[in-house]
Amino acid sequence: MNKDEHDHKHCLELFQKLSEYLDNELDEITCKDIEKHIKDCVPCFVFLQTLKRTVDLCKKTCLLYTSPSPRDVTKYLVCRLIL
Repeated sequence: MNKDEHDHKHCLELFQKLSEYLDNELDEITCKDIEKHIKDCVPCFVFLQTLKRTVDLCKKTCLLYTSPSPRDVTKYLVCRLIL
């Protein structure tokens, strides 16, 4: 897909569904549409990978800290995302 054909409106629509996509809450057709778009759109692919990493880090943080302060969690996540 060249940039003249790329419809960024579709990217915005996709962003609204990514959390549901990651949680396996979407129907098969919608998932296929997202996967096709991600395959053809580098910015959306990168965004999805970053979102997946962020979700994983949040899950790990909850396991590491029984009751972390918001500042501790933010610091931990920022450090891990940058690395």
